[in-house]
Amino acid sequence: MTINQKSLTEKAIALLKELISIPSFSGEEHHTAEAIENWFKDFDIPFQRENNNVFAKNKHWHDRKPTLLLNSHHDTVQPNKAYTRDPFDPKVENGKLYGLGSNDAGGALVSLLATFTYFYASENLSHNLLIAATAEEESAGPKSLRGLLPSLPKIDVAIVGEPTLMNLAIAEKGLIVFDAVVKGTPSHAAHPNDDNSIYKTIKVLEWFKNYRFEKKSEALGDVKLTVTQINAGDQHNVVPSHTDLVIDVRVNDCYSNKEIADILKAEAPCTLQERSLRLNSSAIDKNHPLVQSGIKLGRETYGSPTLSDQAALTCQSMKLGPGDSTRSHSADEYIYVHEIEEGIDLYIQVLKGFLVG
Repeated sequence: MTINQKSLTEKAIALLKELISIPSFSGEEHHTAEAIENWFKDFDIPFQRENNNVFAKNKHWHDRKPTLLLNSHHDTVQPNKAYTRDPFDPKVENGKLYGLGSNDAGGALVSLLATFTYFYASENLSHNLLIAATAEEESAGPKSLRGLLPSLPKIDVAIVGEPTLMNLAIAEKGLIVFDAVVKGTPSHAAHPNDDNSIYKTIKVLEWFKNYRFEKKSEALGDVKLTVTQINAGDQHNVVPSHTDLVIDVRVNDCYSNKEIADILKAEAPCTLQERSLRLNSSAIDKNHPLVQSGIKLGRETYGSPTLSDQAALTCQSMKLGPGDSTRSHSADEYIYVHEIEEGIDLYIQVLKGFLVG
């Protein structure tokens, strides 16, 4: 059965408007999950739901075939205070569809739903198709894709829908957040103290500013290390016993998170403790047939500095979707309607090249 692509695109845009109108902050996605369920019901596609994650398999699923996962998320961050529009009012002006989650990642999500539906009843595909519209991506919560994976079939390769201007993000940096402590000697501010933790922090900050990891990635460049928070003291007349720092480390695909943690803990001039090591970098071979299908369509490849649900996957994966990452989490978020139209067409063409040949 062939489904009309134009009709699918119109329905996808209508669904995006509906999703925008429903608040769906991380952990509060119940009603957007219902809207996504209705998409599958409208097309008579069997689906399953676990927590606020909704997923489905293509009609002609064969266990002997490898599986391609199509994934994006329907949760959002909180709207920031700079909004001048109602973040839940999906208005189109000058070709822009405004609203919270329109760009990150509603546009990619509805485009992937349309693409999955387009191929749902196709026979003789090289891979099974599995789609998962997932929750808690923005908060990396326990009921996100990571929590859903044990309930899903084995995944061999994945497309994660995020705004990439429909270029191929073939690698993504991992993330480690460290809590650092610079220790000193507490004292009354009126007395001499050569072991002031705040003053000692100056040299520690210089060390982090100048530190470089040896291995540079072709796709992702250097590991990026940034001090993002500093806190010390609670009284004007007391020298604090310690100064606390937070270090944000974006990890390239030359290192595992554990390797980075081991190196920094051994070399840093302060006490370090990682919060988690689970958000590793991810990548896909540039010569993978899925990537090559996109390249043949004129799409560029690059390495992404931002984190997504790719970090939950152990298979090869790439990030691909309509919209622009620089609009994500911004005030008066929007996506161009033509980006969704072109995104659906490009998704379909990429998958045709990969699944049909």
